[in-house]
Amino acid sequence: MSSNGFRPLDEKLLLEYVKATPILAEKLGNQFDKLEIKEIGDGNLNFVYTVISPSGSFVIKQAVPYIRCIGESSPMAKERSYFETTTLKEHGRLCPDLVPEVYHFDSSMCLISMRYIEPPHIILRKGLIAGIEYPFVAEHMSDYMAKTLFYTSLLYLTTTEHKSAVAKYCGNVELCRLTEQFVFSDPYKVSEHNRWTSPYLDSDAEAVRGDNILKFEIAKLKSKFCEKAQALIHGDLHTSSIMVTGDSTQVIDPEFGFYGPMGYDIGAFVGNLILAYFAQDGHALCGNDRKPYKVWILKTITETWNLFYKKFTALWDEHKDGPGEAYLPAIYNNPDVQLLVKNKYMKELFHDTLGFGAAKMIRRIVGLAHVEDFESIKEAKKRADCERKALNFAKNLLKDRRNFQSISEVVSAMEQLDSQ
Repeated sequence: MSSNGFRPLDEKLLLEYVKATPILAEKLGNQFDKLEIKEIGDGNLNFVYTVISPSGSFVIKQAVPYIRCIGESSPMAKERSYFETTTLKEHGRLCPDLVPEVYHFDSSMCLISMRYIEPPHIILRKGLIAGIEYPFVAEHMSDYMAKTLFYTSLLYLTTTEHKSAVAKYCGNVELCRLTEQFVFSDPYKVSEHNRWTSPYLDSDAEAVRGDNILKFEIAKLKSKFCEKAQALIHGDLHTSSIMVTGDSTQVIDPEFGFYGPMGYDIGAFVGNLILAYFAQDGHALCGNDRKPYKVWILKTITETWNLFYKKFTALWDEHKDGPGEAYLPAIYNNPDVQLLVKNKYMKELFHDTLGFGAAKMIRRIVGLAHVEDFESIKEAKKRADCERKALNFAKNLLKDRRNFQSISEVVSAMEQLDSQ
């Protein structure tokens, strides 16, 4: 498995690596006696280590040449760590308070060192399962998405700058292929990778594979994902790619980063909040029916889109006479035409958000790589009941997304289906 200087690390080898790498050793004050190294990776692709000492700390993430959750039988280009590093740096430049700082990148070892996001930060998905409210998460995530998507798009960049940036990320083809397979293809056909809560969802999975309108609509979204180089997207912005406390939010793991459709990022986040909503009944206990918490999730979904819309369009207004070449000021030179293009742009982005969000939901129920929101519901029938509601909502949302004109209409549809 060694090539071009690459070797997979374990705790012992990582200690040797840290000692031999000056920038990392300095982060620890060159003190190694009380150093603790722990492998914490629970994702699908990589190995992640915390390196903690009394004098400093950081995280090491190493990409290996296979998909970790499947095994060495599924090769994967380890060079994906380059794209994660460059996305972290670019998004960190735009949102320094919301993205961990990169300390070190070793291309031959496919290894990144970055800030250790200290306790009490936890993965947002785990907080949602536990029923914890995060009053700033909509504010922070809308800020992150508005800035990273606007400033890397043609609304702000020249065509030369944009094309150069697009070319830089074209090499992240294998990670894009994973998305194309597991989000846009496998759930709609018989695949060895698909799974669901059987036997309760057997007919539901079959219905997905037999729904011609659903297939027609997912093909449109797949085409957009493959062809629309709109902005530098995170590419995997679900609730396990976000760490939170009551007043802090950190976005991590952008190894799927590439120039793609903006709605894919917004949809991933919103879609995972919708999954969390439909999972709540499975986590309800005697004396805590989770109903107030479900109301908070709906409020967070609403605030996320509305705040994003407000911030994104404010950036557009601020820079409407700037270098961006999507809508040249000499052509779009009066308030009426400016409002017309803005309304059309944002309407399409909203519908893209709903479609991609729905696609992300479907793959988490009848495809590969399910979510802990549902998987942690131990009773299979109860889990399946929650998943079925989410799946039915996602199917309807994907097929009828153009009929929704506001996020409040989406939330109302969620409540209506949930009450049935």
